[in-house]
Amino acid sequence: MTTQIQHFFDTRTFTLTYVVFHTETLDAVVIDPVLDYDPKASKTWTESADQAIAFIKDHNLNLRYILETHAHADHLSGSQIFKQHFPQATLAVGSRITEVQSVFKTVFDLPSDFPTDGRQFDALLDDGQLTKVGPGFEFETIFTPGHTPACVTFKIGDAIFTGDALFMPDSGTGRCDFPAGSATDLYQSITERIYTLPPTTQIFVGHDYQPGGRPVRYQTTVAESMDANVQLRAGTPKDDFVTFRTQRDATLEAPRLLFQSVQVNVDAGALPQPHDNQIRYLRIPINVFRPEPQAGQVEARDI
Repeated sequence: MTTQIQHFFDTRTFTLTYVVFHTETLDAVVIDPVLDYDPKASKTWTESADQAIAFIKDHNLNLRYILETHAHADHLSGSQIFKQHFPQATLAVGSRITEVQSVFKTVFDLPSDFPTDGRQFDALLDDGQLTKVGPGFEFETIFTPGHTPACVTFKIGDAIFTGDALFMPDSGTGRCDFPAGSATDLYQSITERIYTLPPTTQIFVGHDYQPGGRPVRYQTTVAESMDANVQLRAGTPKDDFVTFRTQRDATLEAPRLLFQSVQVNVDAGALPQPHDNQIRYLRIPINVFRPEPQAGQVEARDI
């Protein structure tokens, strides 16, 4: 299979979007598209998606699939923008998205008729499933839970797209402190599902936070990660990783767009329906991940 990979980097959320296409048939998939969102003005726009859409159109590509590695907690999905431009494309996600939908339906007190069976997506992908994109072009879905229970890695030829499971060697791995996340699961996903692939397998990461201010990097290999990943190398004991990941996650602030992103992304990137006044509203819970102050107490950071 002869494919090419074009990356797009959103500097506001440090997100990598990829367009992967067959050089002969021009069939293509897009992975983890971004919808731009400003939380101060609560405004969306499509600059990030437009760049990838322009590339697809300029190269006369046939977009067959819009793929999500998981329900992102740090950016709104641009999948519905792509559906508007390419209605024939199939929007697909790992089948365990239903678990994430069930959790966050409660967190956001979503309407009782909000579906938690994944029907918002065109296709739910199972572990090990091979999906044909076109002649000579297919991808495999590999379940890699831990960051969320629904995270998947997509394998196309000798390249994998790991989403938030595994980053560049100098950045480590994704955090595991979101609801239903698990450092133990992430350890097993990386060591048993990713590090068992051929050493030359190319890894394309979902984010690059540019530690030390270095230029953006998005591509590594299984061999390099096993040898040099700062948080999880080939010989790292499970207990050491779980302890490190758990302690580190406890010190991290919530992602800036956590609540805005998740409630949109569990609904396949669809913005909430307008109210009677034709305005859309996002739901922002208060103190959902920490205990309420006792009666008569007010925390300084809540003032």
